[in-house]
Amino acid sequence: MQYVYKTVGTCSKQILIDIDENNVVNDVKFLGGCSGNLQGISALVKGQKIQDVAEKLKGINCGMKGTSCPDQLSQALLKILEQHQVSK
Repeated sequence: MQYVYKTVGTCSKQILIDIDENNVVNDVKFLGGCSGNLQGISALVKGQKIQDVAEKLKGINCGMKGTSCPDQLSQALLKILEQHQVSK
């Protein structure tokens, strides 16, 4: 299933996330931001359970922003998990 998450407080503007029926990340694409770093994050999270990724990336800050692209991905994944639990 594909999700679109509008980021807040980061250089990237949006995250496109593809999750399979087992809550595993198939693909992540960031729109905007630091291309090389975000491609690296996307490659590292591919094939991982969304709960594991969310826990590892939650709370990472970029400078004084209070968030970061990894933290925004974490927030998006936690929202997806919440939606899945409500729909079950």
